[in-house]
Amino acid sequence: MKISLIAHDNKKPYIIHFALAYKAILEKHELYATGTTGQKISEATGLTVHRFQSGPLGGDQEIGARIAKNEMDMVIFFRDPLTAQPHEPDVSALIRLCDVYSIPLATNMGTAEILIRGLERGDFSWREIIHDRNLEVENEKGS
Repeated sequence: MKISLIAHDNKKPYIIHFALAYKAILEKHELYATGTTGQKISEATGLTVHRFQSGPLGGDQEIGARIAKNEMDMVIFFRDPLTAQPHEPDVSALIRLCDVYSIPLATNMGTAEILIRGLERGDFSWREIIHDRNLEVENEKGS
């Protein structure tokens, strides 16, 4: 599965601890992150993380585009709801896209732990069915 990891500045230590705690699960999947978050996770864990731009420079939008193309399966986004963000419209758009495309989204540690444990159990195999259906549709268009 393709998993996005995002964290606002005040939450970066938490997502690093999360990635360290669940490294054995995360390393089985394709990881994506906004710029600095991805760098810090990679440095702390040794995990391979595809990095987009930082959030304020368009990273949230890059992840949103992947969601809209059904190229992302889960988003873990440790937001800081108490600090104003210069790119808040991008954050809101990303969350909205997760709702529109039924992408599992965690915005805090508690929900992230539930999602990651569900991932470990195989609770998200329905995402594979969606990918298979999209492939069928693409093949039909090409015929």
